[in-house]
Amino acid sequence: MNVEISKHTKDLIQKHTAALLRDIMPEFYGIKVGKVRELINPELPEVKLGGGGTDIVFLTDDDKYFHLGFETGSDKGDILKHLNYDSRLMQRDRREVITVIIYTADVAEALPGINGETLVYNPHIVLMRNYDGNAIYAGLKDKINTGKPLEDKDILNLLFLPLMRNSIPRYELAEASLEIAKTIPERAKREACIVSAYAFASKYLSEIERTKLLEVLKMCDLLERYVAERIEEGIEERIKEMLEEKYNIVAKSMLRDKSTVDFVARHFNLDIKTVQNWKYEVENE
Repeated sequence: MNVEISKHTKDLIQKHTAALLRDIMPEFYGIKVGKVRELINPELPEVKLGGGGTDIVFLTDDDKYFHLGFETGSDKGDILKHLNYDSRLMQRDRREVITVIIYTADVAEALPGINGETLVYNPHIVLMRNYDGNAIYAGLKDKINTGKPLEDKDILNLLFLPLMRNSIPRYELAEASLEIAKTIPERAKREACIVSAYAFASKYLSEIERTKLLEVLKMCDLLERYVAERIEEGIEERIKEMLEEKYNIVAKSMLRDKSTVDFVARHFNLDIKTVQNWKYEVENE
């Protein structure tokens, strides 16, 4: 099967990892936030995030956003990108944003944030270099070899293993993560871990290494099923895009003429978030 799924890494993570992350990620990193209610995908125009990683945003039950960012390097520009994203997200949705920036083991020290006279931005910082990947990998293998079930914390360690400090080449760790994930008895969790482990690891591997890692996925029925889902989703998404293109011009014209978001949403039977995005674009033209 000739297929390239690395381009859809963000989709993979959002679809298969949300259930794993939503209940244990804040506790795993010691971040105090409300219980995660749902994963969101807030599209903000002209904002690009992550130095090779992907960003994930959750909505908590206390109506705040919990934003996870991933970086492979550390400089002020990276901090400013996250600041820009968070401020625009707050401006658009009027919600507080709690941000955690996770740096791979390549980063020994990260900037703590921005502390100016008039501007203060202090996201939570996590250095994966502080996590002993060798010891964690040995512990995971021991659990598998002795037939012990993997706990939620073990699952997260499995996903982030290639990003931790270790003496094993990153590709070998990524491949080992997939092999461990394949041994999980529970099907839903096993499939989520396999695809998510590939998705996270592929963001930090070379093209040749990604191709080799893809062969591991081809041994499962996950790849063929995922491709079929993408084809179906692609058709549905294009229909949705065509409808939005059709309504976009007229709806924006109505918003410029001071029609309310609720009225436009009802008139075109659209999701209110879509119309809010259009109103934001109109106001910032």
